[in-house]
Amino acid sequence: MVSITEALARAAEAGLDLVEISPNSAPPVCKVLDFGKYKFQSQKKAAEARKKQKIVEIKEIKMRPNIDTHDYEVKMKAMERFFEEGDKVKVTLRFRGREMAHQDLGFKLLMKVKEETLEIAKVEAEPRLEGRQMVMLLAPK
Repeated sequence: MVSITEALARAAEAGLDLVEISPNSAPPVCKVLDFGKYKFQSQKKAAEARKKQKIVEIKEIKMRPNIDTHDYEVKMKAMERFFEEGDKVKVTLRFRGREMAHQDLGFKLLMKVKEETLEIAKVEAEPRLEGRQMVMLLAPK
């Protein structure tokens, strides 16, 4: 344990700064180091951590209740690609005109999507009706 004046004198002698590392401990912990270099290294470390993190986006797939088989397969391939990239997928089923009377067909279609993506994705929000469209949110496992 060194007094504050002695620690400041040692830092000045070495041509460096006295930096308080942990002020709340008893006694407070200080280091003699080049503060500019320390600050630069901590900024570099923080930038590296930001670079490595993945921002999860929500991709949207729009369908209609009477979608054709090939169109459906194309949409499923796109969904699989989104899951591989680590993104969430919002499946939107739009009803037009008299299709509103057959919401059960739309619900069955979303259940089919849910079953086919069961191995690679989990359902984050079950299918629900929002006005003229039915929405379901899937996230990668």
